[in-house]
Amino acid sequence: MMRNGPQATDRASATSTGPRRPGPPAAVRFAPPSRGDVALAVVAGAFALAQLLLVRPGMGLGWDESVYVSQVASHAPAAFFSAPRARGVPLLVAPVAAWTSSTAVLRIYLAVLSGLALFLALRAWRGIFPARVLASAGVLFATLWVTLFYAPQAMPNYWVAVGALTGTGCFLRAQANPSDRTALWGVGLSAALMAWMRPTDAVWATLPLLVLLVCVRRWRRPALLAALVGGLLAGAAEWVIEAYVSYGGLAQRLSDASRIQGGLGWNIAVGDQLRALGGRTLCRPCTSAAPHVLVTLWWCVLPLLAALAAGVAVRARRPAATIVPLACAASAAFPYLFLIGYAAPRFLLPAYALLALPVADLLVRLARVPGRIRRPLTLVLLTLALVGHLAVQFAVLEHTVRRTTAAHREWAAVAAGLHRLGVRPPCLVTGGDYVPIAYYAGCASAATGGHDANTTAADIRRTARRLPVATLVAPGGSPPGYALSWTPHEVAGLRVYVAPGVTPGGRK
Repeated sequence: MMRNGPQATDRASATSTGPRRPGPPAAVRFAPPSRGDVALAVVAGAFALAQLLLVRPGMGLGWDESVYVSQVASHAPAAFFSAPRARGVPLLVAPVAAWTSSTAVLRIYLAVLSGLALFLALRAWRGIFPARVLASAGVLFATLWVTLFYAPQAMPNYWVAVGALTGTGCFLRAQANPSDRTALWGVGLSAALMAWMRPTDAVWATLPLLVLLVCVRRWRRPALLAALVGGLLAGAAEWVIEAYVSYGGLAQRLSDASRIQGGLGWNIAVGDQLRALGGRTLCRPCTSAAPHVLVTLWWCVLPLLAALAAGVAVRARRPAATIVPLACAASAAFPYLFLIGYAAPRFLLPAYALLALPVADLLVRLARVPGRIRRPLTLVLLTLALVGHLAVQFAVLEHTVRRTTAAHREWAAVAAGLHRLGVRPPCLVTGGDYVPIAYYAGCASAATGGHDANTTAADIRRTARRLPVATLVAPGGSPPGYALSWTPHEVAGLRVYVAPGVTPGGRK
């Protein structure tokens, strides 16, 4: 008996007499996505959606964002670009910022892009950890308030984090299978992404990988070393070239970057980072009291969970998959915990991303502990801990977003007031909060002192003869010498000194 089906039809056509009629083209069959990929896609999609719902696309740009976006913006001159900064973020936002000044469009673009990046970073670990561990790690990292707050912002730290996560996973895959060229490319591209965003952070995050490749014989892979070093050099090339073109050389740029960051040296900033967990985006100086213990509990428990994960991995005789990301997390966090004199929660995002996988693996193992009583009890305790953790994270996030949005609206109000006073593009803004307010107003920004000093009082006087210039002074403050004779105005709680010759609603 002949079976009916495509093969039987083909055989019959081949043996029949007469001309053959061309049949329809064979359908292309695509392999359905695995359940693991679907789970990771759900986590990444929920992460992007949570950003849009919780962080408010219209939040406005912060100080650092204004610097980065102004480099490629179409409506505002580029702000002074200090030595520590790199050009990765301006290039990242250029597809949007080059044609629109809408902050909402920029936030949506970055939220979608950050969700896709998280999916790819987690997927790089397929074959090293089970899919349920990867999805759990994605949930742990994506629900931190600092991750949700900074992923849709024009800032480099989240991108260093996903680069470190992707690169470490690809590194372990390439070690396990030297013929895996995809993993090899992943190492190089991830290193380039990190160095493109923040070269010094890229070096710290990859330092344990470089040590393994150079100092441990069984880990030596010339191709892998070439991919890692080549990626770092490719990503940092523009920063190094710019150092010689605009900053007096590489050594001078590194020295200037250290000075701007308060002078790198032995500074224990662990307590500063702890105090910043309550939602302080920049803790400098960090003299406030620590937030409530419920806010900081997860941060104190995290290293204990990491140590326990390392112990479990060693006992299970599979230490590399756990110890390597833990070492990279410790290396990435080290300069921001012990070498810098202030704190910002975003500095530790690469460490949080790398810690998420070993901790998630530990928690999944705890959830699967055998026993008719122990397993249900463990699941209940883990669920309660997760719910409490999420409640704390979202409470801090809501508080931080609300406070930040209010501050940015004040800057926008000052910019609108400047326009009413006749300070319109092309124009110049100096004084307090001059960088974001100048960006909002479409003006250039300048300072005669401080870390971002880029002009002199004489230059500002000369500019005031041909362009509208305004100096912003906080209540109770005094104007700089070059603005003593300028006309004062009250704008949104600030005293604004406008150069002579500018009339409200008009121009010079």
